[in-house]
Amino acid sequence: MLRPVVLRVLSLVVVLWGTVTLAFLAIHAIPGDPVQLLIGPRDIGPEARARIVAEWGLDRPLPVQYLDYLWGLLQGDLGYSYVRKRPVADIIAAQLWPTVELALAGLLVAVGAALLSAVPTAGRRRAGSVARTAELVIVSTPEFWLGLVLLFVFSFTLSWFPVAGADGFRALVLPALALGLGTAAMLAQLLREGMADALDEPFVLTARARGIGDGRLRVRHVLRNAAVAPVAMAGFAFGNLLGGAVIVEQVFGRPGVGRIALQAIEARDVPTLLGIALLAAFAFVVVTTVVELTTLLIDPRLRARAVS
Repeated sequence: MLRPVVLRVLSLVVVLWGTVTLAFLAIHAIPGDPVQLLIGPRDIGPEARARIVAEWGLDRPLPVQYLDYLWGLLQGDLGYSYVRKRPVADIIAAQLWPTVELALAGLLVAVGAALLSAVPTAGRRRAGSVARTAELVIVSTPEFWLGLVLLFVFSFTLSWFPVAGADGFRALVLPALALGLGTAAMLAQLLREGMADALDEPFVLTARARGIGDGRLRVRHVLRNAAVAPVAMAGFAFGNLLGGAVIVEQVFGRPGVGRIALQAIEARDVPTLLGIALLAAFAFVVVTTVVELTTLLIDPRLRARAVS
């Protein structure tokens, strides 16, 4: 396992370096005054302009600026927001946990609902057909519309959950459902197909001959054989959940990075947007790397292929 782990970590470093390099080039490739780009649509005096030039090293050669940019990122310096008048790292850190909490809750909903839907219906034509129809309806429903329906039913009509905010577990339930159900539908379809194929394998007949019950057979044997593709998809889906959290946070009035991103777009706060983009790239690369290593642990055939 050591060799594939080292290769995945090296690929992680290369991808992050490429992302940072593209971000740096994007700053300098945009036409116009870089100082005006950093401060947004505001007028500043010559003293403030000179301070920004000195802070960003805009009067230095481009290779020196690039090395300074890399060194700053390694120290956790994502720049300074001249719109909010705070370091970008502090702005993101203050709102990061609500978004991560929502994405993790959405992933938990997605995995749990996918298992509840796929495991009992795999290999059963009528039950599988009903489940696939429901999943198709859910996956075709936009997150914001699903969120509004959940709010109307469970908040406005039944008053079971709060309408907005992020105070406590009850405030997390509806946003997590709105965010995770669409992913659950996709995972369930993939998992059901994998389990249906696994149920036709010879080991299933052997297990039944040994007296193993259907429920135990599905959970302990068939599920593991069919889990590699859904696990990989769940890892990629986590990145989409982080992106979808932007919309869900607005619908349910939750704090988070998504709200900061929208406010930064409206104010043309480039340093904040750049910091959020780098954070999203880092999260996506880390999650996909963890997923790849997890699939190696699940399937010995993949381990043998990676080592060879």
